[in-house]
Amino acid sequence: QGKISGRAIMMAGAPGTGKTAIAMAMSQELGDVPFTSIASSEVFSLEMSKTESLTQAFRRSIGVRIKEETEIIEGEVVEIQIDRSVTGVGPKTGKLTLKTTDMETIYDLGQKMITSLTKEKVMAGDVIQIDKATGRITRLGRSFTRARDFDATGADVKFVQCPEGELQTRKEMVHTVSLHEIDVINSRQQGYLALFSGDTGEIKPEVRDQINQKISEWCEEGKAEIVPGVLFIDEIHILDMECFSFLNRALEDAMAPVVIMASNRGMSRIRGTNYQSPHGVPIDFLDRLLIISTQAYSADEIKQILKIRCDEEEVEMTEDALGVLTKVATETSLRYAIHLISTGLLVAQKRQSSKVDVVDIKRVYSLFLDEGRSIQYLNDYQNEFMYNEIVPAQSNSMVVD
Repeated sequence: QGKISGRAIMMAGAPGTGKTAIAMAMSQELGDVPFTSIASSEVFSLEMSKTESLTQAFRRSIGVRIKEETEIIEGEVVEIQIDRSVTGVGPKTGKLTLKTTDMETIYDLGQKMITSLTKEKVMAGDVIQIDKATGRITRLGRSFTRARDFDATGADVKFVQCPEGELQTRKEMVHTVSLHEIDVINSRQQGYLALFSGDTGEIKPEVRDQINQKISEWCEEGKAEIVPGVLFIDEIHILDMECFSFLNRALEDAMAPVVIMASNRGMSRIRGTNYQSPHGVPIDFLDRLLIISTQAYSADEIKQILKIRCDEEEVEMTEDALGVLTKVATETSLRYAIHLISTGLLVAQKRQSSKVDVVDIKRVYSLFLDEGRSIQYLNDYQNEFMYNEIVPAQSNSMVVD
């Protein structure tokens, strides 16, 4: 509902238990609520500082719904008269007759309006909308009363009813933009073009403060409302101490989205330190999080997921083959089993069958190794590979001369 912001949730679980899938499902469900998804490694690869890239991610996840009332003229075109001078030089003048079910009015047209009407290819019988503030003309479609004017109409011709009531009406328009977009537009000379080029660079804190102040004023006046969105940070254990201390502070801000993190680590080292911590996240930051544990799927759930995946990849599979694939998934991993679907189809096509059978699954299972068999294979044949020397006494920590 966008009422609570600054909350943080962490999804912790083994790889392949659906953490990123849950995040993707959330982004689909939220509709026009801003949703930003970033991987922690992005923070280190950008040209700007880590805190700046995190700030931008935060501001991308907060939307502002700006409401504005516009005066519009909406009606059916009865007649357009455009008078050009005989020599072709000089201004064009004209008259536009618009009607609704209740009234009809003639408007005098200037040079700009004539150009707009010509550009939009407006003709008698079209229902149009004119924005009074900008002068923009929008064709809504053709009137039903003119439906029989032509024997042949294109598939893209839309028929609409003739508008009712007055010609001139007030309409409330709602635009949703993110705070980051407002920051970019106000921080650069070229303004919104920086949004398309992607070259946003670092944005000064003063600019952000002014924008926050202005938006607070608009909220008080009822012109706008803030919509806290969702920021999803994948692989949170990749972040270092500086990023965690920044996130600690950022979550307390008045303008903060709901932050959802994902981690597949158990007890591991916090990046940039020698301290060990659960999920590779500092204890003080963990204290702020609601931790959701994601469990491995049951055999029935895996079977259902594989069925859906077969439908998506348009692969027909026999029930027996699906059972074998489910068994493979429970013993290895779901991702490995999903990889075998399309490869199994190729093997089935080679023996000129439209359905993937048990024999195809067995064949691809023998061709492609999963993680467990790969480790076993390396242990058995490590002497035949290069650089297989392992010093038993050496600890896990790297030795620096």
